[in-house]
Amino acid sequence: MSEMRAGADFWQQLRRVEVPFRPGVTAELKAGELISLNGVIYTGRDQTHRRLCALLDQGKSLPVDLRGQLLYYVGPTPAPPGKVIGAAGPTTSYRMDAYTPRLLELGLTATMGKGPRSEEVRRAMLANGAVYLATIGGAGALLSRCICKCELVAFADAGAEAIFRFEVADFPAVVINDLAGNDFYRQQQAC
Repeated sequence: MSEMRAGADFWQQLRRVEVPFRPGVTAELKAGELISLNGVIYTGRDQTHRRLCALLDQGKSLPVDLRGQLLYYVGPTPAPPGKVIGAAGPTTSYRMDAYTPRLLELGLTATMGKGPRSEEVRRAMLANGAVYLATIGGAGALLSRCICKCELVAFADAGAEAIFRFEVADFPAVVINDLAGNDFYRQQQAC
């Protein structure tokens, strides 16, 4: 029983953050801070990023306005009976690094996945006032419990790499790169 209580206490201590982000919220986030995301986030992986940039190259509109949004690097599995979604664990973020600076220029406020970002992406985040978050790798089934609703937004033919709109509640994350230029992964290596 005390283990369950300790787990509940941990979740209660996470700073609650509403998404999409209100102006100024990302400036308050600090590298290493544990947060709880609540609201709406969008998904996208490699294929999604390539397609979004191709639309931009063609002068076309994107299927979603990225301003103020968080883009979660995930390819969710199909929903089992009675569930909103299957497993929804993060994918490795550096796979999107070639496309991320361009999307940040459109007003994307945060990205979330796992693993460190390139120097180019870190510079682009600072230049565009964006942060990078990580969530728990290998825990896709646990994370799926934090997803209350899942809607297909675009690129249905891409399967798990389509753009989905998630409504999330108490979705755990850690701030990796903040607006002061701090990098939690680098801080941990220095210890």
